[in-house]
Amino acid sequence: QVQLVESGGGLVQPGESLRLSCAHSRSIFSIYKMGWYRQAPGKQRELVATITSSGFTNYADSVKGRFSISRDNAASTVYLQMNSLKPEDTAVYYCNVVLRDGTQYWGQGTQVTVSS
Repeated sequence: QVQLVESGGGLVQPGESLRLSCAHSRSIFSIYKMGWYRQAPGKQRELVATITSSGFTNYADSVKGRFSISRDNAASTVYLQMNSLKPEDTAVYYCNVVLRDGTQYWGQGTQVTVSS
């Protein structure tokens, strides 16, 4: 079992920034990939960004150049730095962890609202 604790969501105006954090309870050596997904009302959950154990990152086209995913292995935390936020970034953001055996876990979600 993996415990995921997300934080950092909130209400911001367009153009502002937020940083999401996801603390996990497993050793980094058991994790293959970590990432962030989001789900807006009436839409399917979609990938935002992922980072593998080797440091390879992948981003949705809609966030490239604005969002950055990183990890702190010592703190067992993965971050999503979100800059130049747009109203269309409004969604519930979910942390995801995939273990080396293929098992995946989801966080409880954190709301991000971008509105003037």
